[in-house]
Amino acid sequence: MNKILLTGSTGFIGSELLRQFKLKKYFIHTSSRSTLEKNVNGVKNFIINQIDNDTNWSEALEGVDCVIHCAGVATETYKLDTSVLSYYRKINVEGTRNLAYQAAAKGVKRFIFISSIKVNGERTGGFLSFKNTDIPKPEGIYAISKWEAEQSLHSISKQTGLEIVIIRTPIVYGQQVKGNFYRLINFIDRGFPLPFGKVNNLRSYVALDNLVDLIICCINHPKATGQTFLVSDGEDLSTPDLIKKIAFILEKKPFLFPVPISFMKFAGKIMGKSREIDRLVSSLRLDCSHTSSLLNWNRSISVDEALFKTVIDYNKKQ
Repeated sequence: MNKILLTGSTGFIGSELLRQFKLKKYFIHTSSRSTLEKNVNGVKNFIINQIDNDTNWSEALEGVDCVIHCAGVATETYKLDTSVLSYYRKINVEGTRNLAYQAAAKGVKRFIFISSIKVNGERTGGFLSFKNTDIPKPEGIYAISKWEAEQSLHSISKQTGLEIVIIRTPIVYGQQVKGNFYRLINFIDRGFPLPFGKVNNLRSYVALDNLVDLIICCINHPKATGQTFLVSDGEDLSTPDLIKKIAFILEKKPFLFPVPISFMKFAGKIMGKSREIDRLVSSLRLDCSHTSSLLNWNRSISVDEALFKTVIDYNKKQ
């Protein structure tokens, strides 16, 4: 495909996609709230201050073959408040639906939507892994809004013929990472004691490089249309193992001490942090065999390489 519209081009995923597109000399339209990328090196930026049901995408979609939709509200909340859910739906559901309808009307061929594994659920038990064919069980408002957006896109596809590709991701890490992953690196770097010595879970992660590689693969792959893909690095880690790997790169000794998981969950409940604790002690695994076999896709970078790049980038900021 010759021309791509990338939304969320200044975000964590979008900015790396944009960098790769420049290297590959793709002709790109971007949408963002800034003018940083305006008409530079094959990139034409369109200022979109708000993504909702009223956003006019006509100029940004002109001549576009494929839309990659990264933009949206990403902060998780489990407070099932009507006003909060309405806000998430306004952007993640109605905004996505509006963009897809306009894209179809403009003759766009393919729409790639970056979703979340949270659509499947918050945890997997034992040796189980989420599959792309599992019945969705979203819990938080963010996950619910992503699932509703996915359903809207499939409905639009049936009505218009717009090719839909869904990519559900676990936690994404890499250079410029923020949020909880950054805080974990910071805690390890500062030598804070971490109470996860008794944790024996397994969680899937995906390096930014691997995710971006899969997204680019889906732009033109003939078998991608109509599919839901799960993506990970293919090497699940326990929370203690992740901490040890990061500490090794930082040349620090990990300060892990054993605390009963039941006590951590009890403390989390008292402090209103049950979900945060659950993420650190529970398992969440992805079965990406469908993605690999259908697309003949394999990760471009190993976990150790990706963690090294992430931590080195963190060190540059200290």
